[in-house]
Parts: sequence; C-alpha cells; structure tokens
Amino acid sequence: MQEYKENRVIDSLAGSFLLSTPQMPDPRFAEQVIYICAHSHEGAMGVAVNKPYPELSFEEVLISHHLPVSPEFQMPVYRGGPVELSAGFVLYQSDYSTEQQLEISPSIFLSRENKVLKDIANHCGPEKFLFIVGYAGWGPGQLEQELISQGWLTIPAEDSIIFDVPDELKWQRAALHYGIDISIYQDFVGNA
Repeated sequence: MQEYKENRVIDSLAGSFLLSTPQMPDPRFAEQVIYICAHSHEGAMGVAVNKPYPELSFEEVLISHHLPVSPEFQMPVYRGGPVELSAGFVLYQSDYSTEQQLEISPSIFLSRENKVLKDIANHCGPEKFLFIVGYAGWGPGQLEQELISQGWLTIPAEDSIIFDVPDELKWQRAALHYGIDISIYQDFVGNA
C-alpha cells in the first residue's frame, strides 16, 4: 500500500515484521518480533508477537470479563509494547470476522472489540489468535529514523511465525525464513 502526501510516496510497512537487531539500543526491544499493524506519514503502530507477559494469563482475561474458561485457554498474554498497557488487542487470522476490526493483511486482522473475546470463550471465534496488551508506537518519521540507525530489520511477515512457532524461536526463525542469521547481523552490515 502506498500513500501520497505532499508529492512524497510513503511505502507502508503494515503487514511486515520489524526484527530488533543486536544493535538495538533500547533493551525493552531486545530480540523482539513486532508485527506492524499501521504505518503512514502520521506514524506507525505495531505489536510484539514473541514476548509473553508473565503477570497475566488469558484465563485471567476471560475471568475478568465474566466469560467462560476452558482448558484450551491456558495460553499466554503477550506484551505488545510499552504504550498503553491497559489496552487489550486480539490479533487473529481471517477465518473470523467482526464489525470493528483492522485488516492488516488479507489473512490477519486486529480488534479491540469485546465481542471477539466473547466469541473465543464460546468457541465461535478465530481458530488462531494472540491476546496482546499494549503496543509499540512511533510518531511521524520516528520509525524511519530508527530503521536508518540499524536498530530494526524489516522483512515480510509470515502468519505461521506469528501463530505456530514457539515464542522463544520466533525472532531467529523469522529472519532465517529469509536467509538471515540475525544473531550475526552486525557482522555483515555497515554504513556507507
């Protein structure tokens, strides 16, 4: 997707992964896989998909919403980023649809609608999903500057990395999917 603003073309990174490189200066983002949900001249928003939030379980989320809990709901809640940790999001595949959702790609949606949680609890929601609290956000031009400083590597996202790969392997597997050994990324990148 491209947006045109003041005769400039902005290539949207929505639907891409941001992988933190070993040069990432902010320790909060070490070995992080962020799925970019929105990106325009106004800024960017994404959610981390590989960092469970140990202080909260999905069962607790359902209980706090007075929803039924089943044994298959023993799964982690993810810390999407440092912004607005009280905000809950459901990232899910397109086998499910609801009225208030953001289409990130043809196969992945994001929603804050409580109906999604109700449908999950009642076994009529999306088959594959992540429940995420908080997000990562960037102001106008901020993400582009961070990309220049080599703190992040952008690659096309893969649904299977988000939903099927164990959390502790997502960072390396996402890079390896494109032939990149992220752990030695610095050795092959330089500034001209």
